[in-house]
Amino acid sequence: MTVIGRNIHQKGGFKAFIPESFPPKNLNIESRRLMKLGADASLLSGKLDGICKLLPDIDFFIFMYIKKESAYSSQIEGTKANLTHALQAEVERTPDLPNDVDDILHYIKAMNLGLKRLNELPFSLRLIKEVHSTLLKGARTDSYAYPGEFRKTQNWIMGTKPSDARFVPPPPEYVVQAMSELEKFVHTTDDIPQLIKAGLLHAQFETIHPFIDGNGRTGRLLITFYLCEQNVLSRPILYLSTYFKKHRELYFDLLDKYRKGEVEKWLEFFLRGVCEVAQEAIDTSKRIIDLRERDLNTMSLLGNASKNATMFLKNLYKLPIVNLRKAQEITGISREGANKLISRFVKLGILKPKDKKTTYGRLFIYKDYLDLF
Repeated sequence: MTVIGRNIHQKGGFKAFIPESFPPKNLNIESRRLMKLGADASLLSGKLDGICKLLPDIDFFIFMYIKKESAYSSQIEGTKANLTHALQAEVERTPDLPNDVDDILHYIKAMNLGLKRLNELPFSLRLIKEVHSTLLKGARTDSYAYPGEFRKTQNWIMGTKPSDARFVPPPPEYVVQAMSELEKFVHTTDDIPQLIKAGLLHAQFETIHPFIDGNGRTGRLLITFYLCEQNVLSRPILYLSTYFKKHRELYFDLLDKYRKGEVEKWLEFFLRGVCEVAQEAIDTSKRIIDLRERDLNTMSLLGNASKNATMFLKNLYKLPIVNLRKAQEITGISREGANKLISRFVKLGILKPKDKKTTYGRLFIYKDYLDLF
């Protein structure tokens, strides 16, 4: 069994996890089952990357994948707001929205910042700190989270104190060394397949738990950043939080088992997730292409208005919930013209009113597209 670290008694009367050097010397990732899963995950990731390149207006679709990932990753941590709430909040903040929709909006900002910074920075501790700062700065938190700073106090996972916690990460004096080893691991150990490496990266980051708050969300962001930097995918369209949320208890349980040395079980779970999510994204991409073709054909029924209509439709792939103000902003036409355009989209069945009883300040949903996510 692989030794990741040991639980050692601390002065405060509790045990904390003290990590071994990383990667562990006796790491065994060569079982037949793991190699088969790794090959399947690599094949499907490559297939997704190929399909992704065929998607027209790919940047618009990526925005939706980011928003979906942001919603599910936040929900793993207990956020009640969902994808629709987050989309609505980008159009208009209304009193009926859950307060914790802000968690998702901060995640979206952190994801976008990280993807942008990867064009300027390598995958590094500096990048991780900047992403964490964006995720937590001004966000809801039970106590001050020290955005962008590695912790200087002991934290724990679940429970009311370290002595009754589910897991107690390394004491603060171990954090910098452990994170430095993780950074080095990313840029060395080229003999480890990239998808397996991504699984190890995530599990080890969650084990170190280097920040006071936001470790789960930051750790899931790192999966995407690593895969993008390594060109496993040319565009960021593979996200695992839907899979982790669907198997939330198993996800936490296998992270616990990873710390006890059952690395293979964790990696099998991670790679199955890559396979499942990649296949879902492939299927979704094909449906997006079909839907786009259908609705572009429908645009021809609008005659002279088709130019503005096509521009409007493309932007619905980025933000499938709109109001009159947003329609004006997208097309640059008058309030009256935007109102007519929305009415035509409703008549053609592309947009649906979010609430048919509402007369003023109405929201409209590109439901067929949103349902794909």
